[in-house]
Amino acid sequence: MDLVQLLGENVRRLRKERGLSQEELAFQAGMKRSYLSDIERGTRNPSVRALERIAEALAVAPDMLIKVQ
Repeated sequence: MDLVQLLGENVRRLRKERGLSQEELAFQAGMKRSYLSDIERGTRNPSVRALERIAEALAVAPDMLIKVQ
């Protein structure tokens, strides 16, 4: 599986498990909702800093965002 797609699927799954909307997670991560949406769809190659902010907002270790479930 493509790493960017895996990342997007994991972010979406973790976000939904926490009951967050894209808008809420994007706000907590300090980014635009459209940027987060692109990440979840696997159409954006995010920066390492963006991954750190998403992981922090989801309260997970950054490596959890790219683990195969």
